[in-house]
Formats: sequence, structure tokens, C-alpha cells
Amino acid sequence: MLSVDNLKIRGGDFQLHDISFQVAQGEYLVLLGASGAGKTLLLESLAGLHPVDSGDITVDSKNCTTIHTSIRGLTLAFQDGLLFPHMNVRENIAFPLKAAGLSRQDQQNRIEQLTNDTGTTNLLNRKPATLSGGEIQRVALARALAASPDVLLLDEPLVSLDSHARTELRSVLRRIHDSGQTILHVTHDYDEALSLANRIAVLEHGTLTQIGTPDEIFQHPKSEFVARFAGIRNFFRGVLDFPQDDAPQQGRFIADKLECTILTDASPGAGCLILPSEEISLFNKKPEGSARNVFRGTIKEIIPARLGMEVIVDIDVDLAALVTASSVAQLELETGKEIWVTYKATAGRFIEA
Repeated sequence: MLSVDNLKIRGGDFQLHDISFQVAQGEYLVLLGASGAGKTLLLESLAGLHPVDSGDITVDSKNCTTIHTSIRGLTLAFQDGLLFPHMNVRENIAFPLKAAGLSRQDQQNRIEQLTNDTGTTNLLNRKPATLSGGEIQRVALARALAASPDVLLLDEPLVSLDSHARTELRSVLRRIHDSGQTILHVTHDYDEALSLANRIAVLEHGTLTQIGTPDEIFQHPKSEFVARFAGIRNFFRGVLDFPQDDAPQQGRFIADKLECTILTDASPGAGCLILPSEEISLFNKKPEGSARNVFRGTIKEIIPARLGMEVIVDIDVDLAALVTASSVAQLELETGKEIWVTYKATAGRFIEA
């Protein structure tokens, strides 16, 4: 298990502070953050390539904060692979095996296993200059795994690959993880995080702001940063108050050109309202009943989305509703049409500023 406790790390004018998390044996933890958030700095510090100012790095109860990188049990696969250009693939993978003192036969057996696991068997005699980006990443993975790390550290392994190569490498990473390898993987891509992680840690402005399962992170974001990363379109800054003393959880959210009712146990004050697009309903006629949040608007745009069709409605602010393609047909939705929009008071999530 990797345990990181209260790390403080400086890199030029940038600083990581109060970084604490654990990666359990066999876990796949993805560290998610925007470019410049300090993800690579953190990985390099864990691997021993950058000093830490304070805090502790522990691997299986062994404090590794100041020991040499070669005996930490943490191996970093760099974003650009960093293969030895004068060596072929076989020699690159064999390098850490030779350093560990394995016999020639043991090296051969291990290389065969690693190349099978990473899909690089047919590349053994080729030089790095002849490899594609996806092939370089798979060879870099094989070389990193050759060191038999307690935790494999991955720095944006999919970032420069085309769609086909990303799909292939994701499959390789899943196989490696399924074999029992513990992995800490950093990325700025939330789709990548969703597809691979057991848990996600969010790095924002030099500190960890949220850690949880993918569902916990993206269904219940705790910051605007996470909500934006999750692709949430309906995000409004405003103020929450509670005008009815007899309804302590019935809040009124007021933003520029939007006022609505939400049920929340948040404290009154400034913050942000998140409205998941799948919680927004559309009607051709004003819905009957006691719905608290009902608006009339005009359809501005209908956009194909991963899980259906996203309908952008102007209700003085733009509101995105996610509906099925069949609903678009049944409601005869089209740009310029007037439509009724509603959502439940329980649909909104308020994030305190």
C-alpha cells in the first residue's frame, strides 16, 4: 500500500500542499486535474525525482520519503515514454532486469511475460524511432513493469495518442490492473478516469479537493472545478436563502436571470447551483400539478450527446436538458420552438462558495 501524508512540495513558483491519500494494494487510483495542477510534480516527487519539503511517503510500512528512487518500489512511466533510443525494444525492457541481476534465462522468461501482457511481442527487435506513439507507451509500460514495482506510476499515458491507440492502451492497462498491479495514474481527461479508476482523487490549485469512487465524484461534485470536469452544463453562481421558517430545507436560489426552489441542507450564502441535464424535463404544454420550478423558453440548439440528445433552452439563461432521440421526435422538438421546462426541487445541488 502507498500512503502519502501531508506532503508539501515546491516546484518553482508553484506549490503542492497538504497532500494526503492512500492507494490500497491492487487499487487503480486516478489523480485528476487540469494542466498545471501539479500532477507530474507529485508523481516525480513520489518516485524520488524531486525533493519534498515536508511530509511522508510510505510504501508497505517503509518510509520512502528520502531513500533512493531505485529502492522505493515506485516506478514512473513518463508521458513521452523516454525509451533509450540506442537500444531496441528487447534491450529497453531488459534494462531493469539486468540491473536487478536476473540470469539471462530469467530475463528472457520475464520479457516474454511482459510483452504478452502489453502486446509488444512483435516489436522486440525494433528501435524506438520506428515505433508509433501507442507502441512507445506500451513498451514504456513493459519496461516499468519489469522492475516489479509495488505501485506503478503513470504520467498521462494516453494524452498524445489517437483514438484507436487510446482504446488499445486502455485495454492493456485494464489487463495489467486485473493481474493485481497497483496503479496511480494521473490525467486531465475525466472520460479516461471514469473508464479506468476504482477511485479518483481531484487535484485543484495545488491541493486535493475530493477523493471517492467515480460515481461519488461525478454525481456529487464538491467544487465548480469538478463539476466542469464532469461535463455538467447547468452551472449557476448565485445566492441561497431560506425565506420560509416552516420549511427549513426549502431554499431559494437566486442568480442573474434565474430564481428557483431547491431542497438542500446547505447553509445560506453565496455558492453555485448544479442542475444535472438528465433531471430537466420538457413539455409542449405547461405541466399540471405543484411543480415549483416551471419555465417557458425557446429551443436554441439540439446537439447529439453520448447518452442521447442535448436540448439547449433559453429561459433567460441557457438550460441544457438531456433527452432521448425518441423524445425529440415525439415532442417534435426543433430550433426556435417554444417549450415548457421543469425540474424538481430535489434536482439541484448547491455547492457553498
